[in-house]
Amino acid sequence: MPEPKVAGTAPVVLQLEPGTYYWCACGRSADQPWCDGSHAGTGFQPVAVTVEGPSKMALCLCKQTGNRPRCDGSHAKLG
Repeated sequence: MPEPKVAGTAPVVLQLEPGTYYWCACGRSADQPWCDGSHAGTGFQPVAVTVEGPSKMALCLCKQTGNRPRCDGSHAKLG
């Protein structure tokens, strides 16, 4: 499987309402940080994010996080 495309070098912080969202794992979506189906044929799959109550989340855009979909600071290691 190829490496994911870096969609951004900083997280996006969003206020999310209850529901299920699908985080883009491949980095190809035009609707970052959400999946738009651009992963088709790449071997990547979106990550389901279920939010039980209103919450603020820092979502990874570099796609290198070890805590998908949340940012873990991995973007600071990009060259």
